[in-house]
Amino acid sequence: MKYFVSRLSQRQLIRLYSLLLAIVLILIIITSGPSGQAANTEILWDTYGVPHISSNRTPDLFRAFGWAQMKSHANLLLRLYGQARGRAAEYWGEDYVESDQWVRKMGIPERSQAWYKAQTPKFRQYLDTFTAGINAYAKAHPDQIEDDLKTVLPVTGTDVLAHSQRVLHFTFVVNPEELQATLAKIDPGEPLGGSNGWAIAPSHSASGKAMLLANPHLPWADLFLWYEAQITAPGIDAYGATLVGVPVLAIAFNDAMGWTHTVNTYDGWDAYALTLRDGGYEFDGQVRPFDTETQTLKVKQKDGSWQEQTLTIQRSVHGLVVAEPKGQAIALRVAGLNKARGLEQWWEMARATNLREFETALKRMQLPMFTVLYADRDGHILNFFNGQVPVRQEGTFADWSGVIPGNTSKTLWTRTHAYEDLPRVVDPKTGWLQNANDAPWTTTLPAALNPDDFPAYIAPRDVLYFRAQRSLRMLMEDPKISFEELIRYKHSTRMELADRILDDLTTAAKSSNDPLVKQAIAVLQKWDRQAEANSRGAVLFKAWNDLMDRSQLFAIPWDEKSPLSTPDGLADPEAAIAGLKTAATEVLKNYGALDIAWGDVFRLKSEVNNLPANGGPGGLGIFRTVNYTPADEGQFQAIDGDSFVAAIEFSNPVRAQALTSYGNATQPDMMQGSDQLTLMSQKKLRPVWRSRRDILAHLKSRTTNFGNN
Repeated sequence: MKYFVSRLSQRQLIRLYSLLLAIVLILIIITSGPSGQAANTEILWDTYGVPHISSNRTPDLFRAFGWAQMKSHANLLLRLYGQARGRAAEYWGEDYVESDQWVRKMGIPERSQAWYKAQTPKFRQYLDTFTAGINAYAKAHPDQIEDDLKTVLPVTGTDVLAHSQRVLHFTFVVNPEELQATLAKIDPGEPLGGSNGWAIAPSHSASGKAMLLANPHLPWADLFLWYEAQITAPGIDAYGATLVGVPVLAIAFNDAMGWTHTVNTYDGWDAYALTLRDGGYEFDGQVRPFDTETQTLKVKQKDGSWQEQTLTIQRSVHGLVVAEPKGQAIALRVAGLNKARGLEQWWEMARATNLREFETALKRMQLPMFTVLYADRDGHILNFFNGQVPVRQEGTFADWSGVIPGNTSKTLWTRTHAYEDLPRVVDPKTGWLQNANDAPWTTTLPAALNPDDFPAYIAPRDVLYFRAQRSLRMLMEDPKISFEELIRYKHSTRMELADRILDDLTTAAKSSNDPLVKQAIAVLQKWDRQAEANSRGAVLFKAWNDLMDRSQLFAIPWDEKSPLSTPDGLADPEAAIAGLKTAATEVLKNYGALDIAWGDVFRLKSEVNNLPANGGPGGLGIFRTVNYTPADEGQFQAIDGDSFVAAIEFSNPVRAQALTSYGNATQPDMMQGSDQLTLMSQKKLRPVWRSRRDILAHLKSRTTNFGNN
């Protein structure tokens, strides 16, 4: 062969190489699928049910991601898309009438059509291939889908946008429960959908490398479920999580950088009180007519037939009419409904390789809300109060939190703030940034932002919840945090509220001669002030807290000049001791002992596990947030809180550990091995496998065939 090649002329060599190149190209075409799907598009499923998806063509990556989500969550995904259409009652009966009414009144189906047209041609193609993967899986595996859910098929890119809109704008930005609380003038209290996030600079890191902690707290069901995945294609190799049904990662990292979100103190909606007159409403001294539309809801009956309901939708210049109290109408206005490209923005954020590229993506301002915490291998950290914040007239955050007069254009906002207007901190001298659903003013201490530099309605400045105080305290007390310490602090169950108030409660109890009070305070004095599985006293303290009115509890209110030592003192010591006696009576009645262990009462349950829990409600000042619901035999079961967790150090290679507490699948055939509650009970994360070598070493199965179009 060597002799033969040496006898070839230069022209013959060129012809030979050209022929070989042509053969290679022909083989590539032959081995491609009928839709141009590359033969090396694959999903490697690891032993925890995490899909590692790779392709040399981005559209095929999206197709495989749609396939993966169906394999893991087919029934859930189709139900969510059916609800986003506003046709769930038509598909599944009267239990979904209120859901359909909300979706239809908010205009989600029509707006999703407009949003689809507003996508860039490239991203519209990605939406189409994502849904092609969903439909292909359904065609190939009909036995994996419940029969009553097949009516949703086929799904389209419009369904994806409708679902995303329902989740982001009409669940997180505003939802029916929050709206009703505002109309009833009820304080909703600390957000239920919470989160923790940390970004640590090299100066505050033991390794000299930046670190990131992602820790959202969401309900463990329905549209709040996280889906963990790795996606790799030309220009992207990102690992993270998204909500089921969303085609891009919402929290992610790559070798160069990463970000997480927290639910911020964002007000992107207003309820306007309209004065009714002459069949219309008063506005700027005139009477305006409502825009009225009638739609028909079909409701499936038990016998399989349908009944029709008429839905009358009225709109004012402010927005949809959502209530009609006596002599008035209440109209709802929601910001950002003209921003159609939030999913594409998340996609571009995951493709960034440095702070400049990441901020270029952020400046698109297409996501309606969420604080952004960012860290990278160059050592930069960032906290950005992201949101489509309305440009309002003067007033505080509280002034705009109730029902607003709607009879004048002076209160009607028409635009939102630009990126440059919003609170942003990059590379603070402290070397760390945090958010635990507190306002942006306490993202680091000493404060890097002055709230006086921003409109008073941007964010509140009159409260700092105890979980945020705990977050700040841990970061301030350790000048050099290691990766191992980052994970340990993430699992901290110490109750900041107990540290603040227990001494005062003990002092107040000294004046009581009640034997039960003395017994109860003795238990609390021995308690470790944590919510560990073996903590004795935590159940009693929580029972006492649940009986107390937090708004009336403290003698000294929170003061922004003393953010980590207020509120403080008991406003009514006698009431506090009376509450302690009642709590002790209840605990004795229910459990037979005041010092019952936390893990005996609070449990982590699944079909295969029933384990002692650790962690508790964030309102107690617990960083390791877990919320519970009553279960059998006086126990409580975790249903909310720590869901997807990721700890990342931007070393070379990147170090990362993660956990999706409830597992990465809801489909019966995929749930085995996905449950991670055992690790959660042990306060552990699991290694993140990103290299092909590591993935293959923990391989459960491989998918290469994603069906035909």
